[in-house]
Amino acid sequence: MSAPTVAFDGFTRRYGDVVAADDVSFSAGSGRVTGLVGRNGAGKSTCLRGLLGLVAATSGSARVFGAAYPDVPDGPRRVGVTMDGLGAQPRLRGEQHLRIAAARLGVEHARLERLGATVGLDRTALRRRIKNYSTGMRQRLALATALLTDPELLVLDEPTNGLDPDGVRWVRRLLRGFAAEGRTVLIASHHLAELEQAVDDVVVLDRTVRFAGPLGELTRGTASLEDRYVELVHPDRMEEMPA
Repeated sequence: MSAPTVAFDGFTRRYGDVVAADDVSFSAGSGRVTGLVGRNGAGKSTCLRGLLGLVAATSGSARVFGAAYPDVPDGPRRVGVTMDGLGAQPRLRGEQHLRIAAARLGVEHARLERLGATVGLDRTALRRRIKNYSTGMRQRLALATALLTDPELLVLDEPTNGLDPDGVRWVRRLLRGFAAEGRTVLIASHHLAELEQAVDDVVVLDRTVRFAGPLGELTRGTASLEDRYVELVHPDRMEEMPA
């Protein structure tokens, strides 16, 4: 059996006395969309940053393609990423940002216009300065950047924030198509109702893992992802929910 694309094994990250992620263990395999869900401060971004080598584990490990990300051959081409703090420079135009990223990654410029069309940014939009983009346009540009190299793995942190309903639906179809080609998606989000329509597997995180497995196993075919999330993370609030 081949190793999973993504594997967390006891990943822990502490900042002094603050525990951002505690003994996190789960995997994400090829042909699957895995959703990492949790409230703000639950450790989602810390785990993704640990996976990408942006923060070091206090203990445990986070591996991609069987290795620490800095040791993965051609890692920046094999992994596409959207994450807060890794965005484009506001003074640049959209097309300038994509050209710089393409040059860094060795991608032919002919692919850029096709990608713009794919994510819903036409020539007019790409010629505007990024500082004048709406939140949704910035998300589309970030997704175009993540898709530049036609990667094997997408690591996405809240990719639907700021998108209108059409944009959210487009992202969902993109992720499902990406996984259908045998590739892997790891997506962190707190939009549970939307995520439920896109994922195969779910990891419920509250600094540590409360559940990791297939969506159907969590929801049992009857409950919603939101209901089961509340049950796992906030059992005291169950009495507030309608019968």
